[in-house]
Amino acid sequence: MLAGRTARGPGARLVVQARLDGEPLAHGESITVDGACLSVTEVLPDGFAVDATAETLSRTTLGELAVGARVNLERALRASDRLGGHIVTGHIDGVGTLASRREVGEALALSFTLPAELGPYVAEKGSIALNGVSMTVNAAGRTTFDVMVIPITRNETNLGALEPGARVNVEVDLVARYVARWLGKDPA
Repeated sequence: MLAGRTARGPGARLVVQARLDGEPLAHGESITVDGACLSVTEVLPDGFAVDATAETLSRTTLGELAVGARVNLERALRASDRLGGHIVTGHIDGVGTLASRREVGEALALSFTLPAELGPYVAEKGSIALNGVSMTVNAAGRTTFDVMVIPITRNETNLGALEPGARVNVEVDLVARYVARWLGKDPA
């Protein structure tokens, strides 16, 4: 949970209240907050603090995140760890908007819009990260895509609480981005 925000010039210090599994956090450690990779600047008894630059605040949802909001957290992957999903770097490509949500049994079907320049990187059955959560794309259009949120993801992340109009941090598939660049078709 975002427990506090203090202006630091054009940026901000964000205080996150959390209990993380594993080793204690270390000063300088990378951690993603709603998918945005940040560095721990202070370890606190019940969480940690990070500094977000003006660039990060303007290009992600962190600039509009309210104190008390639930956030998704993920520690950096060690090279020796098992990779259980697609590669997520914490480098946000843009912000998407939830267009609709629909209950499908215990799952949740979400439809999003995204900036046109990101559309070419999103493919049906490809990967995308939303607020740092690795998802499979069920359908993709030029500026839209759909995902299905399974019950465990719905309950353990902030994706299950999203309502239409909510904005999310989007990280497109890293491989798609590099292939497009290699082919000279990078629209960004």
